[in-house]
Amino acid sequence: MYYQDTSSRINFFAGLVVGLAVGAGIALLVAPQSGKRTRRQLLRAAADAREGAGQRWQGVAEELRSSVDAGRRRFGL
Repeated sequence: MYYQDTSSRINFFAGLVVGLAVGAGIALLVAPQSGKRTRRQLLRAAADAREGAGQRWQGVAEELRSSVDAGRRRFGL
């Protein structure tokens, strides 16, 4: 019984990986622009996402610092 569960999971994930690879290949073949342009666009999107995540992280860190300071003042620490 355990073997069947494991086997079906392996088959599912193998199918998922193969499907992703086939889908990516088809997407590259029918892409409306050149690979160089697409790579440039992907790199720019990744850099923008990284910058946005950094800014959000800084905002969260500042908010956390402010909350900790407020808690310390409230409890006289």
